[in-house]
Amino acid sequence: MTLRARMVGRTSLSVSEIGFGAAPLGNLFGVVSDEEAEATLEAAWAAGLRYFDTAPLYGFGLSEERLGRFLQTKPRDAFVVSTKVGRLLKPNAGWHEQREFFIDAGAFEPVFDYSYDGVLRAFESSLDRLGLDRIDLLLMHDIGAATHGDAHRDLMKAAMEGGGRALQSLRREGQVKAIGLGVNEWQVCAEAMEHGRWDAFLLAGRYTLLEQEPLQSFFPMCEKEGIGIVVGGPFNSGILATGAIDGAHFNYGAAPADVLARVRRMDAVCRAHGVPLPAAALQFPLAHPLVAAVIPGVADRNQLAAALSHARIEIPVALWSDLKGEGLLPVDAPVPGEARP
Repeated sequence: MTLRARMVGRTSLSVSEIGFGAAPLGNLFGVVSDEEAEATLEAAWAAGLRYFDTAPLYGFGLSEERLGRFLQTKPRDAFVVSTKVGRLLKPNAGWHEQREFFIDAGAFEPVFDYSYDGVLRAFESSLDRLGLDRIDLLLMHDIGAATHGDAHRDLMKAAMEGGGRALQSLRREGQVKAIGLGVNEWQVCAEAMEHGRWDAFLLAGRYTLLEQEPLQSFFPMCEKEGIGIVVGGPFNSGILATGAIDGAHFNYGAAPADVLARVRRMDAVCRAHGVPLPAAALQFPLAHPLVAAVIPGVADRNQLAAALSHARIEIPVALWSDLKGEGLLPVDAPVPGEARP
């Protein structure tokens, strides 16, 4: 298949519309061997993926190290890599006992630090782990009320006055090409727009077949400012890939009854058109003109093959019409194959 290249907002960055979410290479929910990680990345490259996203949090450095070893073998101008700041990795031999998501991933404890110096230190550490001379898109990671609760107000102030200035300095000095936020809530991106100029936002799980709230106010704000969107978590952490099975995950937890019911209805519409639910979930976000790429998490070659298969399936326009007719998608949501004014 041929993956189209898309520009990220008004930046000079061109990314493959399907990117590689490298969180699973940090042993997210299960152990991936070094050999499988390398083979999966090679297969992704052969398939035309040229955008790779990682973060220090993913395996507490493991994802960056594995991705970096691979990317060092490729021409530097042939790919785009994004990583994140906002956490420093602190050596802690006992931390493995406290982990919830990353398995057997090294003795480091992630510590939030959104200060000016903390962001610069995180940036330099990521360069070292990746073994690269620059990062294309640098994102402030996991700022927001959903993550920090009552501490958000003070942390946001520190982030915008400290870490945000550091990001802008790195962009101004040419050490990164673009800056933004990598978060699970669009509201904090809207808040950040009041404090500086951003190039892109990576939204995990907030613009999917299940969730389209950003359409109403946030995406128009981004369009006005020329900010690109990268969609992470297109399967809402599992349920749009597995369907409404027992134990299905939604946003990193057990799927509630209303979500299970909605997904069953969506799945029924997809089946009526002979289309797998994950194919509709992967392709839907790409119909929005602001979206530069969708980056499903990829743990191994089987998951990669499944994602590529879903990306190439031709979906009839009637499927999207039926989803809208049943109230499962907003009538004004852009969908693949639909003529735009």
